[in-house]
Amino acid sequence: MYYFDKRLQYPVEVASPDPIFARQLQQAIGGVEGEIRVCLQYFFQAWGARGPAKYRDVLLNTATEEISHIEMLATAVALNLEDAPATLQESAATANPIVGAVLGGERPRHIVEGMLHRHVLSTGMAAFPANCDGVPFDCSHVYASGNIAADMYANVAAESTGRTLAVRLFNATADEGMQKMLSYLIARDTMHQQQWLAVIEELGGTAALPIPNSFDRTKEAQEFAYMFMGTERNGMPVAPGAYSEGPSPDGKGTFEFRAFEPLGQEPVLGPARPDSAAQAEQMAEPPVTNAIT
Repeated sequence: MYYFDKRLQYPVEVASPDPIFARQLQQAIGGVEGEIRVCLQYFFQAWGARGPAKYRDVLLNTATEEISHIEMLATAVALNLEDAPATLQESAATANPIVGAVLGGERPRHIVEGMLHRHVLSTGMAAFPANCDGVPFDCSHVYASGNIAADMYANVAAESTGRTLAVRLFNATADEGMQKMLSYLIARDTMHQQQWLAVIEELGGTAALPIPNSFDRTKEAQEFAYMFMGTERNGMPVAPGAYSEGPSPDGKGTFEFRAFEPLGQEPVLGPARPDSAAQAEQMAEPPVTNAIT
């Protein structure tokens, strides 16, 4: 059950409407780094969460907060479109300086060219669930694995890319109201990164790795578990680092570099099936070659 309050979570004010910035804000709504993504990710992680109930509660609280962030951004998009060209006459005035002079138009041409047409044609100067290119959000980046530790790492990554986007948007605008709103969203991304990391620590931190930690590791090919695989054909070692030498973060192994040679065979597939619509030559049995021993 969810309730709503008519008031925004944080003030959203626009001093100088900018339809190009409205387009950029769409990425924070429906982009892969956006608020719809984390909102749905946290909800589905919570709705399928098993184990300690407190982690479900944390996810639900944060998912609900993200709804408010979508609302704030959608409001910001609408406010930035307040003064956008909506008619052919307006567009003509902006696209042609001479026509613009006749009609009294003052808007630069780049304003029209940079706008999302769907803001005019589909939504009537309002936001919609898509990215800055108008591509609808499709949930392909919503991760809910059922493993609480794996989900927390996915959440840290989501908040990290979301905060990166918010910083870029902050730097892209000189509007004081938009910077104030983005400053708030950046701060919330800071908190969310830290809270998911705190959950990871409660779950055992790096000592709980690898994920899942419930698998019987005697069934794992442990020879390869902490080996950095060098795949350069010349066998050159990778630049040394904590990832290729020394103890592993989980404290259960020691990293080593190995110039790797293939251990498998060259794959040979059987002939194509007669009913597969392949060429007749594909249906012939491959010639038998004598193996050299």
